[in-house]
Amino acid sequence: MIYFDNAATTMPKPPQVAEEIANALNTCGNPSRGSYDASLNGLRTLMKARFAVAKLFNVKNAMDVAFTQNATAALNIAISSVKGNIVTTCAEHNSVLRPVYRHGNFTVVQNDKLGRLDLNKLQDAITSETEAVVTCHASNLVGNVYDIYAIGEICKKEGVRFIADCAQTAGLLAIDMQKANISALCFSGHKSLYGPQGTGGICLGQDFKPQPLVIGGSGSESFSPTHPDLMPDALEAGTQNAHGIAGLLAGITYVEKFNEKIFTGKANKQNNSSSLFDDADILARNFIKQVECIDGVTLYGDVGASVRTPVVALNLDGIDSGDAADMLWQEYGIAVRAGAHCAPLMHKTLGTQRTGAVRFSFSHFNKQEEVDTAVRGIKRILLKRGK
Repeated sequence: MIYFDNAATTMPKPPQVAEEIANALNTCGNPSRGSYDASLNGLRTLMKARFAVAKLFNVKNAMDVAFTQNATAALNIAISSVKGNIVTTCAEHNSVLRPVYRHGNFTVVQNDKLGRLDLNKLQDAITSETEAVVTCHASNLVGNVYDIYAIGEICKKEGVRFIADCAQTAGLLAIDMQKANISALCFSGHKSLYGPQGTGGICLGQDFKPQPLVIGGSGSESFSPTHPDLMPDALEAGTQNAHGIAGLLAGITYVEKFNEKIFTGKANKQNNSSSLFDDADILARNFIKQVECIDGVTLYGDVGASVRTPVVALNLDGIDSGDAADMLWQEYGIAVRAGAHCAPLMHKTLGTQRTGAVRFSFSHFNKQEEVDTAVRGIKRILLKRGK
């Protein structure tokens, strides 16, 4: 299999991720529910992972890191605690849009035909009624990257909270929560942090204490009729996924090795990226360079941007995106995603709401030979359809 669906979930995982999960299955008991070794091992795993996340994103207090089952759960927690108007953009994933729709009081900023966000339009959309801006760091459909530091400055100036969906960028691009003035950073563990599915989290700034969506057992304050409001217990009701988080911790540790330049301040000043990102970025740009000159290929997004995630969306003329993806798999063993990608407003912006798009998303585990195979496959599919 040639796997180009890393924006959905990374494959393969580093081998130590599976090793740590297997080890945790036999050594981690229920965290914070006992003073015996297995329970303490579970607690230690959670705490080590909390501090690793805090280091990665520059969270001021590691106890303000709460683990969730995914970025969607984290975004639901953050958005459900907003009472006033929410400003968001057309690039958002349904994990943002649907909670915002349920909230009811919102404004959507329209991007241009390449999916680019005009920050002046974002600022103009903020009114005295606005309580929070909710945006992705990068589009899951086309790979466009938002300047979260500029957005954070706007939010600071306007006195509103900034909720950031970092599902697509956590582990790829450096994210400094404090410098970006982020009130709630929501991340996924199973994408570029190389953790298992069912892991993610929310990191809180000092100005934001959202209400939990789920309450119940916490291992603390058992005689209180109300759920503890002290973090992280406030947002971690019930037994935590210590086994999965052990794998997430292994994934973060793997990422840290490649992110050393970020932590030492020696990263590329242009995008402050890790070599994990650079490896995948080179492959994505090589892919773009080869396919953009093929007759019958339409590319979407700002493919020439200096900073973008290694995600490429395209369509083949006269071929349904689902059919194209199926042919790539059946004939060449290439795994991609096709369809709407849970980003309906971005598809409307791009004009692909009827066709969807074929998405290729690259990882540093991919090779140039695999990219070349994909390009040959696209050419042959178009040639066959032309006959």
